[in-house]
Amino acid sequence: MSDLHTVNKSPLDKNALDSCLRLAAAGSAILLIEDGVYAAVKGTAVEGRIREAMGAHKVYALGPDLKARGMKDDRVIDGITLIDYAGFVDLVVSTDKVQAWL
Repeated sequence: MSDLHTVNKSPLDKNALDSCLRLAAAGSAILLIEDGVYAAVKGTAVEGRIREAMGAHKVYALGPDLKARGMKDDRVIDGITLIDYAGFVDLVVSTDKVQAWL
Protein backbone atom coordinates (compact mmCIF):
# COMPACT_ATOMS: atom_id res chain seq x y z
CA MET A 1 0.00 0.00 0.00
CA SER A 2 1.49 3.31 -0.97
CA ASP A 3 -0.68 6.13 0.41
CA LEU A 4 -3.31 6.62 3.08
CA HIS A 5 -5.97 9.25 2.45
CA THR A 6 -7.99 10.49 5.41
CA VAL A 7 -11.33 12.22 4.93
CA ASN A 8 -12.78 13.98 7.98
CA LYS A 9 -15.60 16.06 6.45
CA SER A 10 -19.13 14.90 5.79
CA PRO A 11 -19.64 14.19 2.09
CA LEU A 12 -23.08 15.73 2.49
CA ASP A 13 -21.57 19.14 3.36
CA LYS A 14 -18.11 19.34 1.75
CA ASN A 15 -16.35 18.07 -1.37
CA ALA A 16 -13.32 16.55 0.39
CA LEU A 17 -14.44 12.99 -0.38
CA ASP A 18 -15.01 13.78 -4.06
CA SER A 19 -11.55 15.36 -4.32
CA CYS A 20 -9.99 12.37 -2.61
CA LEU A 21 -11.73 9.85 -4.86
CA ARG A 22 -10.79 11.80 -7.98
CA LEU A 23 -7.09 12.14 -7.12
CA ALA A 24 -6.15 9.08 -5.04
CA ALA A 25 -4.03 6.60 -6.94
CA ALA A 26 -5.39 3.09 -7.39
CA GLY A 27 -4.27 0.86 -4.56
CA SER A 28 -4.29 3.64 -1.99
CA ALA A 29 -6.21 3.27 1.25
CA ILE A 30 -8.99 5.65 2.24
CA LEU A 31 -9.86 6.13 5.90
CA LEU A 32 -13.09 7.88 6.84
CA ILE A 33 -12.77 9.67 10.18
CA GLU A 34 -14.73 12.24 12.22
CA ASP A 35 -17.70 13.43 10.10
CA GLY A 36 -16.21 11.61 7.11
CA VAL A 37 -17.73 8.40 8.52
CA TYR A 38 -21.11 9.52 7.14
CA ALA A 39 -19.79 8.32 3.76
CA ALA A 40 -19.60 4.78 5.18
CA VAL A 41 -23.32 4.55 5.88
CA LYS A 42 -25.71 2.53 3.71
CA GLY A 43 -28.45 4.40 1.91
CA THR A 44 -26.81 7.81 1.55
CA ALA A 45 -26.37 9.82 -1.62
CA VAL A 46 -22.67 8.83 -1.72
CA GLU A 47 -23.05 5.08 -1.29
CA GLY A 48 -22.64 4.44 -5.03
CA ARG A 49 -19.43 6.47 -5.18
CA ILE A 50 -18.01 4.61 -2.19
CA ARG A 51 -18.91 1.22 -3.68
CA GLU A 52 -17.27 2.24 -6.95
CA ALA A 53 -14.16 3.46 -5.11
CA MET A 54 -13.88 0.12 -3.34
CA GLY A 55 -12.93 -1.40 -6.69
CA ALA A 56 -9.68 0.57 -6.70
CA HIS A 57 -9.09 1.35 -3.01
CA LYS A 58 -9.31 -0.32 0.36
CA VAL A 59 -11.81 1.73 2.38
CA TYR A 60 -11.78 1.94 6.17
CA ALA A 61 -13.92 3.76 8.71
CA LEU A 62 -12.98 4.64 12.28
CA GLY A 63 -15.39 2.70 14.50
CA PRO A 64 -15.23 5.05 17.51
CA ASP A 65 -16.24 7.97 15.26
CA LEU A 66 -19.26 6.01 13.99
CA LYS A 67 -20.30 5.25 17.54
CA ALA A 68 -19.79 8.88 18.60
CA ARG A 69 -22.35 9.83 15.94
CA GLY A 70 -24.88 7.26 17.15
CA MET A 71 -24.39 4.79 14.31
CA LYS A 72 -24.16 1.05 14.69
CA ASP A 73 -21.78 -1.19 12.77
CA ASP A 74 -24.64 -2.81 10.85
CA ARG A 75 -25.30 0.48 9.02
CA VAL A 76 -21.85 0.38 7.39
CA ILE A 77 -21.58 -0.42 3.68
CA ASP A 78 -20.50 -4.02 3.13
CA GLY A 79 -16.80 -4.19 2.32
CA ILE A 80 -15.73 -1.20 4.41
CA THR A 81 -13.37 -2.29 7.15
CA LEU A 82 -14.03 -0.84 10.59
CA ILE A 83 -10.92 -0.10 12.61
CA ASP A 84 -10.12 1.30 16.04
CA TYR A 85 -7.43 3.80 17.01
CA ALA A 86 -4.74 1.12 17.06
CA GLY A 87 -5.76 0.14 13.54
CA PHE A 88 -5.48 3.80 12.51
CA VAL A 89 -1.91 3.85 13.78
CA ASP A 90 -1.15 0.59 11.98
CA LEU A 91 -2.42 2.08 8.69
CA VAL A 92 -0.29 5.19 9.12
CA VAL A 93 2.91 3.27 9.75
CA SER A 94 2.26 0.79 6.93
CA THR A 95 1.96 3.47 4.22
CA ASP A 96 4.49 5.70 2.53
CA LYS A 97 2.59 8.92 3.19
CA VAL A 98 -0.66 10.26 4.56
CA GLN A 99 -2.80 12.80 2.72
CA ALA A 100 -5.49 14.54 4.78
CA TRP A 101 -8.48 15.86 2.81
CA LEU A 102 -9.99 18.77 4.69
